Amino acid sequence: MILELQQQCAGRGFELSETLVELMVKSVLSDPRNGFNADQGLNEEDRQRLKELCLNKLTEKCSPSIHTIKMQEYFAATYISRCQFLEQIRGAVELRMSPLRREITDSRLKTRDAFDALHSKIASYVLQRSKVGSPADVKNVNQAKAALQSVFPHTEVGVFMALLKKDKEQQLDELTRIVTGICLFNKASMDEQQQPLMSFEGIEHELSASQCLVGKYTALLEELLPPEGQRGSCNVPVQLLKQALYNIRQYEDFLRILVSSARQCAAHMGELQMEFSVQMNLLRDRVKAKRAVHTANVFPLFKTLSSLWCGLQEEAELMKILHNIMLNLQPFVVSQDDLSPAVNLDSLLKDWEVKTDEERMGQSSEEPISVPEMTACEWLLSEREADIVDLPLQFNGFCGCTFVSRDGLLLPGNPQLGVLKHKGKFYVFSSKEAALNFASRPDDIIAEVEEKVKGSPELIHLLRLQQQLSYLEMWPEESSAPISKCESGTQTVLHPVATNIVRAYEWNAWELRKKAIHTARLLTKATQSTQTHLSSLRRENATQTWPPKDAASQSRRDAESNVPRPQVYLMGLRGQRNAQAIKVDLSRAVDE
Repeated sequence: MILELQQQCAGRGFELSETLVELMVKSVLSDPRNGFNADQGLNEEDRQRLKELCLNKLTEKCSPSIHTIKMQEYFAATYISRCQFLEQIRGAVELRMSPLRREITDSRLKTRDAFDALHSKIASYVLQRSKVGSPADVKNVNQAKAALQSVFPHTEVGVFMALLKKDKEQQLDELTRIVTGICLFNKASMDEQQQPLMSFEGIEHELSASQCLVGKYTALLEELLPPEGQRGSCNVPVQLLKQALYNIRQYEDFLRILVSSARQCAAHMGELQMEFSVQMNLLRDRVKAKRAVHTANVFPLFKTLSSLWCGLQEEAELMKILHNIMLNLQPFVVSQDDLSPAVNLDSLLKDWEVKTDEERMGQSSEEPISVPEMTACEWLLSEREADIVDLPLQFNGFCGCTFVSRDGLLLPGNPQLGVLKHKGKFYVFSSKEAALNFASRPDDIIAEVEEKVKGSPELIHLLRLQQQLSYLEMWPEESSAPISKCESGTQTVLHPVATNIVRAYEWNAWELRKKAIHTARLLTKATQSTQTHLSSLRRENATQTWPPKDAASQSRRDAESNVPRPQVYLMGLRGQRNAQAIKVDLSRAVDE
């Protein structure tokens, strides 16, 4: 059905997203005025009637409700947190510089001209990355080349090419920071330095214009809606005026978020500019009129200047993004000509008084509410709660009781009257009567608010009822709502329920066997004690010793033995030619 409705709307000239069509189908289906019961299922007749109702709402010629939902869809898809914005800005810079960065690190040089060309590319990379000056300006290019030559001469290009790619990228980043700092210092010395713009007056002016328009719509509806009755007449349908009020209220709420982010951005830029001036003066004091300065004294300051300058550039880009979001939200705001080209809004007001939200709060603050009047609910007074403004207020700070009693009129609550706390949630009211009425039956009024919102799907996000009506939720809840924090303590009984736990019980048989073996082994062990230096003199000790004495003992003695030397005599060797020699043994006996 959603795809079919989307195609039919496109055939009539209305390009709508699938999310918007789905939200409208769920809203029409859940609106009790239409008589659908989704739990019991829909027959063919109900399906056709549902499609016809959705198609009529989606293709209305003037539908502030559709414009409001489109505005919410665009803002949910575009606006993110400050940290995410800065990450996107840094990622865009890296993506923009990656081709030139890759060209520098992947170069293969062989000639002298190629070395000079690479040196020029590095200077161009510094200019494009830092945005100190336009790369198309010859003067800026020459200044960047001179600054780069002072810290990275042409003779170092060969050493740079011999590095690994990761080391090349690291050195390129280091050179970028140093050369950027030098260029900033030179421009400041010549009074050519231009700080990024940080004005957000356009967003504030648009917020003031939207608040003025909100006052006119509110004053007109106050005279047309009950309970005061029809005190005036109007050619424009009241339902169309209410949708226009919701549209401009949603636009005002988004502008408040943008102004808050822009103010935070401007404050951070002011801090960076002040720190930039301090570092620049410190650098001037160190350099002065010296011909040569040690790099260890100035290079850290150059890097600091470069980091501060990059921070300023990021904040300026973030301010530009916020301004573009405001400009893109303006087409979703319903103009007066869309409602009634022939009738002027000022002429409809006649002589009725137009009040701003601040004026209404000032008048309602004259009737304070005392705590004893609130017997059924907890009432927090602004004098007692210092951080009452930071509480997460329900219905986005609007008065729910007035919304129900005045048939959908949106009036902001006044926190100066106090805040009502019901079931852990906080509510504010536009008047004393509304607060007392809500305190008498809070659950009924909350249920009535949710029922009325089902017929106007744009109010789900405007009143921040995403959790209560989660089945109608199409986009994640905005993260801009404040988080309430407080210190709390809780004391409980040590053992609220008596228990009988046997700590020695063991269900594992193997663990029991291990304990049994360990116990059996203890029978063969002996306890020993040892005294150390740390335990000395900690207790009384007694020791019996024997005095040393002189003693001698002989363990061996020297001894020797001698045996007779063997002697043999040959007789008859002289004087005889053929005589036989006689051997005579002259050795003495061993036992002599």
